[in-house]
Amino acid sequence: MGNIVQVKNLSMTFYNKEGELQVLNDMNFSLEEGEILTLLGPSGCGKSTILNILTKLLKPTNGDVVVNGNIGYMFQKDHLLEWRNIMDNITLGLEIQKKKTPEAIARVEELLKTYGLWEFRNMFPKELSGGMRQRVALIRTLSVNPDILLLDEPFSALDYQTRLLVSDDVYKIIRNENKSAILVTHDISEAISMSDKVAVLSKRPSTVKDIYTINLREDKDLTPLQTRKVPKFQDYFDKLWKEFDSNEVK
Repeated sequence: MGNIVQVKNLSMTFYNKEGELQVLNDMNFSLEEGEILTLLGPSGCGKSTILNILTKLLKPTNGDVVVNGNIGYMFQKDHLLEWRNIMDNITLGLEIQKKKTPEAIARVEELLKTYGLWEFRNMFPKELSGGMRQRVALIRTLSVNPDILLLDEPFSALDYQTRLLVSDDVYKIIRNENKSAILVTHDISEAISMSDKVAVLSKRPSTVKDIYTINLREDKDLTPLQTRKVPKFQDYFDKLWKEFDSNEVK
């Protein structure tokens, strides 16, 4: 497997009437095909800025970014349109890209059936729980068949119990669909349980302090919730906790 994303010496400075604000400083990391990489850092360190650079919504001040594949972006909020039913919400990206073909619709229908949403396809977002809405948002992202998923704190709006259950759902879907993914979070346990690798970011101006390879799944079928019970989980947690100053942890 090769690198599907490569970030080298990435820096980002914003300018306004009050002066300049450096958010990213000489950042380096890569994503291998089929891997889940988490960018773990304190709030305000520029995690979302990195994702916006990867999607070309922002142009970096310095550095090189190479992305070998199409990107699907899953935001903190589900951004479902309340006046469209679930099927119409999921196919919105296909409509925008003018790719709403019979083959694409058949794939969406298969995703809905596989991940327990088929019977809800004619319902509206307000009729679903927060966890189900996030599952719909992920299926919408997958509908355009991206090679790489960018997940911007997708569980942060959920209560703790739902957050754990939905992280299991999202993890299973990413693995089953053989996608590569970059997750950003400030939650250490979430980073460990979801990831193959964790890149620890410093406070702003952010750089990569260290990258940890997470080896918790001798049993490949373990879900994120189950990995939290593996004895080595606490060892990883202690190591990552030490990477932060007390004022950097939320």
